[in-house]
Amino acid sequence: MTRTGVDSVVSDAGAAPDSSSYWKTRRVVVTGGAGFLGSYVVEKLGERGAAEVRVPRRRDTDLRTPEGIRRLLDDARPDAVIHLAARVGGIGANRAHPAEFLYDNLMMGAQLFHACWQAGVEKFTGVGTVCSYPKFARVPFVEEDLWGGYPEETNAPYGLAKKMLLAQAQAYRDQYGYRSVYLLPVNLYGPRDNFDPGSSHVIPALIRKCIEVQERGEDSIQVWGTGNATREFLFAEDAAEGIVLAAERHDDCDPVNLGSGMEIRIRDLAAMIAKATGFEGELVWDVSQPDGQPRRCLDTSKAHALFGFRATTSFEAGLARTIRWYRNSRTTS
Repeated sequence: MTRTGVDSVVSDAGAAPDSSSYWKTRRVVVTGGAGFLGSYVVEKLGERGAAEVRVPRRRDTDLRTPEGIRRLLDDARPDAVIHLAARVGGIGANRAHPAEFLYDNLMMGAQLFHACWQAGVEKFTGVGTVCSYPKFARVPFVEEDLWGGYPEETNAPYGLAKKMLLAQAQAYRDQYGYRSVYLLPVNLYGPRDNFDPGSSHVIPALIRKCIEVQERGEDSIQVWGTGNATREFLFAEDAAEGIVLAAERHDDCDPVNLGSGMEIRIRDLAAMIAKATGFEGELVWDVSQPDGQPRRCLDTSKAHALFGFRATTSFEAGLARTIRWYRNSRTTS
């Protein structure tokens, strides 16, 4: 259904006049700001001259508990909260830990949103997931179809937990007039991504495999599924720009997609990554493993119409930057 211990970062960097005038007086909390996507959001806020950006760290602030959230808000006294903290992972991690993926994400989102309303935080920007869409949603995915069916089973607990943040945002706007924004980014990739083989998503997993088998002198890698499923990918820095634009310019809690509009088969993606990394061996498809959702591609027209966002990084350029970053990170770690 669609309706009609805290780290502090202070920046005096310049930005476009409209952005600077909006952010220069605002204190912002970015949950998950030390993570993959969050690090780019913090940078974008710094470029715009945000008065203060605070990033709660997991070791100091448990966002699953009311006490941890209350301490954070009492200390930071934010004007705006951008909620990116989440328990995330690929198909394997979702299959192995469905309870934690549901519980952790549900508790963080519901309690943080409620506490922000109670504390009088001016605006809450929540980031959901493309995994919330029905398994067989029509392509491209349009926001009006979000409630049209059950998500794909391997990541349904995660998708449903994140979708409850949308229901909460709409309920609090209806009853209290509370201002919030809810965004649905597609699969992200880029430098600083998670390359852990136990929890990574498809792009970092394939990049790591291709590079490591070359170093070992092997001539094949195994890839999950049939390769026939499709995905859309958004460069993380572009996603961060969309999130900050929405937080600044948008004022409605109905869902808005963030994507690139580019759909690619996993089989073609694997071949592209192999070529880009120099791997010339065989791709062996393990059809005993799941493909996940059959297709993913978003209609991104609302994001452009509502707050002027369009992805600007081509997939080829973004992939090259990601591979280069991973190679460099391995040599310097």
